[in-house]
Amino acid sequence: RTHLTCTDPHHHSHGLPTEERHTMFTARITRIAAAASVAVAAALALSACGSSNPLDKPTETNGSGSSDTIVIGSQAYYSNEIIAEIYAQALEKDGMKVDRKFNIGQRDAYMPDVKSGAISLFPEYTGNLLEYLGGKADTNSSDDVYAALKKALPSGLTALDYAKAADQDTYTVTKANADKYGLESIGDLSKMPAPVTVGAAPEFEKRPYGPAAAKTDYGVDLAFSATGQTTLEALQAGTVQVADIYSADPAFAKGDLVALKDPKNLILPSNVVPIVSASVADKVSKAINAVSAKLTTDELVKLNVQSTADKKQATDIAKAWLKEQGLS
Repeated sequence: RTHLTCTDPHHHSHGLPTEERHTMFTARITRIAAAASVAVAAALALSACGSSNPLDKPTETNGSGSSDTIVIGSQAYYSNEIIAEIYAQALEKDGMKVDRKFNIGQRDAYMPDVKSGAISLFPEYTGNLLEYLGGKADTNSSDDVYAALKKALPSGLTALDYAKAADQDTYTVTKANADKYGLESIGDLSKMPAPVTVGAAPEFEKRPYGPAAAKTDYGVDLAFSATGQTTLEALQAGTVQVADIYSADPAFAKGDLVALKDPKNLILPSNVVPIVSASVADKVSKAINAVSAKLTTDELVKLNVQSTADKKQATDIAKAWLKEQGLS
């Protein structure tokens, strides 16, 4: 989240000229007018400094109240917004009224409103949300993580069916190296000549699925390079031999990258999962579960490519995908 400090010049106080030659009545009128001017300026300043956060926008309701409107949120992340828009159009097809509150930000920004019910439906990710809530799964299988998430959810929330689609960390190599060294799973990295360096954001090094864990679970020795936002470029340039790339990254669509299999479930699965207010779960579950049943990681990559490469709008991407899947 970015916190903005308002620098609107109208925020500064204004002095009032003293008119000693006026009558008492005129002076009083001047002070009243000046006070009103200051009040207007202050109101304008507050308006100028207003937040663009979609949570600040009033929720549309019909005559029966907000319970008749499904409020759908999304992160400030194009892939998450596409999924949220798919949810919205699927519900609208079923005749429901939907209020979109997209591009909110990250979990600290939107979870309070999800918990309170101000947002009634949100596309989430099983493993990441479980970690955020402080829950722990028996194993790192998708089913166990999902089961643990349902237990960890605050009262009043429930998780609908999770999708096969996942957007999670991967140990990824170039297809050229995968072919050259016979790399299929993380354990195969030991076939590469040392040193084998994994590039990722700085925090990856200390994550439960980082290089130390890869050594413990798969017996591979990996050096680490904090490549941050240049991770993909570093992998393609050969600066690093392995990279932490999210599984739904549009880069996978080109076919020159291979996400290594993780048979020991080193990485916590982060399947797309709809989190919904329990009060509307029965109302929305049929349409939303039908979406989840069709949404795979390959499909999500294709949707993301349409956003990043083709520059299409989420509304158009969602409409076409629902039609293609026989859901519209």
